[in-house]
Amino acid sequence: MLQISVTEASEKLAQFIDAALTGEEIVIIKDNLPVVKLTPVTQSVKRNRQPGSAEGSVWMSDDFDEPLEEFKEYM
Repeated sequence: MLQISVTEASEKLAQFIDAALTGEEIVIIKDNLPVVKLTPVTQSVKRNRQPGSAEGSVWMSDDFDEPLEEFKEYM
């Protein structure tokens, strides 16, 4: 783990970003306390939606739209 000051981070930010992208842990310290950790942002995989892909895996009760017992007196 590499600890650097805020001043050093601002002077060499591009270099530290490159180091973080290669897996090095970079911690920025201020007043001798760690305050920020540089870590790469992981890219989320966006899958295309497929209409009907859940067919057969979803189940709904036959009485799904029937009133609930607790509310029958209000009907």
